Amino acid sequence: MKNNSNVFVLLGLVVVLAACQPEQQQSNDAAEKIAVDLILNNGKIVSIDEAFGIHNTVVVNDGRIVELGDASLLEKYQAENIQNLAGKTVIPGFIDSHTHIRGRPRRYIELSEVSSITEMQDLIRAKAAELGEGEWITGYGWSEDELAEGRKPLRGDLDIAAPNNPITFTRAGGHSAVVSTLALELAGITDATPDPEGGVIERDENGVANGIIRERQGIVGRLVPDSTYEELIVSLEVNLNDLLSKGITSITDASKTPRDYEMFEELYAKPGVKLPRSALQFQWNNPQAIQDLKARVGDGNDFLKIGPIKIFADGGFTGPAAFTKEPYLDQGDYRGYLNMPEQELVSLINEIHDAGWQMGIHAIGDAAIELVVDTLADALSRNPREDHRNYLNHFSMRPSDATMEKMAEHDIHITQQPNFTYTLEGRYVANLDGWRLEHNNPIRSPMDHGIHVAISSDILPIGPLVGIYAAVTRKGMSGRVFGADEAITIEEAIQGYTIKGAYLGFEEDIKGSLEPGKLADMIVLSKDILSVDPEEIMDIEIEQTYVGGELLYQN
Repeated sequence: MKNNSNVFVLLGLVVVLAACQPEQQQSNDAAEKIAVDLILNNGKIVSIDEAFGIHNTVVVNDGRIVELGDASLLEKYQAENIQNLAGKTVIPGFIDSHTHIRGRPRRYIELSEVSSITEMQDLIRAKAAELGEGEWITGYGWSEDELAEGRKPLRGDLDIAAPNNPITFTRAGGHSAVVSTLALELAGITDATPDPEGGVIERDENGVANGIIRERQGIVGRLVPDSTYEELIVSLEVNLNDLLSKGITSITDASKTPRDYEMFEELYAKPGVKLPRSALQFQWNNPQAIQDLKARVGDGNDFLKIGPIKIFADGGFTGPAAFTKEPYLDQGDYRGYLNMPEQELVSLINEIHDAGWQMGIHAIGDAAIELVVDTLADALSRNPREDHRNYLNHFSMRPSDATMEKMAEHDIHITQQPNFTYTLEGRYVANLDGWRLEHNNPIRSPMDHGIHVAISSDILPIGPLVGIYAAVTRKGMSGRVFGADEAITIEEAIQGYTIKGAYLGFEEDIKGSLEPGKLADMIVLSKDILSVDPEEIMDIEIEQTYVGGELLYQN
């Protein structure tokens, strides 16, 4: 009996051990999985690397990409946050390599969505009632091409709404403004006032100033009282945060000062802040202050850094004032302006080059582009610099092939705004003709010459999908196609708004594509941007925006 009891005990132990084995094995399997912060799976994850790889799953830890692959990665990694994409497309976050984001004061009116002068007048009346008589009213973003009246607002339109408030409203793009009669009077501007150097005071057929000032609107704007730091920083945070809803995870913010950098520093130091990454592009107004800031912050960090130096070579097309080789359509011998005397511009470019700074130079007209390229090429020949990455902002008119060949030879790059073809269609049609009209905002031709071309918005409008749409279709707002030979593929357009923008910021090794070791800046799209009909590109919605693997925007 004793021996039989021992046998039963042993058999029982075997049964118990056998029953426990699957649970223990499962536990061991879980222990062997690598713990990470985030896994996105069951999607179409487009890496934008050299192979333009398509993956099912992406693994993220400590803000960076760990691995991309198929669904088997779920057997290798575990995470508390696993998101089933249900087939949705993921691409790197958009990098807007040339834009302008500002904080706005209480007196400011946003005009980018205004569809008529009548609506503008209603906004003026409400703001005047809020502020009281005598207070300045400012605004930005109107475009005559989007107003029901089909014309520019003039001083009389502003006077009707608020005759006792000085008003200055900057046109979308920033190269002209409409001001009220009281604003003109306070600035001492009369019908007899000569045009400022490099600018135009528009007048009607009777020689009466109509309230439009091109390029030198600061002759009135200088009178607007300074805004408080407090109102600007609150508004700046709101405006930066809004970029996340557009899928923008990094920007180069142009025309800034060291004082602006300090405001950004304060914002990014706030706990829990939800903002895209920023590089600030300074104007060379105070070189010593810029050098002192550089000495203090060095290369900055992954969220905030000093960018290139901004130079304005000429004006824009909304005036128009871009400096062109041939006269504008039906405007006599008028060819626009350089922003400063030619020799002063040449000296400035050489000074900044010799100081060792990267430059992003505003050059819109073909004459301005060719002058800037010649100057940069001469500076680089005289004082060679490795990997300078100087580039032109805009490149709105196609220059000669010889100029593009020179750009390729000296590694002079471009950040282009194909969205201008869409938004500024009316301005190009009014001011250009023939071959130069068809080839506005060229992309294919400089790329074919071997020039590195990034894509950005310059806030006209700010949504990257508008730029991608125009780059692929070459269509204006009316549906007209301009120079189909300048179109690029959807893959090239996405690269222009991601990895090529990262390159201009010397950051292609850390962002711009979804690859192991890079920052997990990525967006989830409502439609597959690679296969959708091009006419539906602007209908795509940003469903999620991740910055460093953290979900900062959810539609």
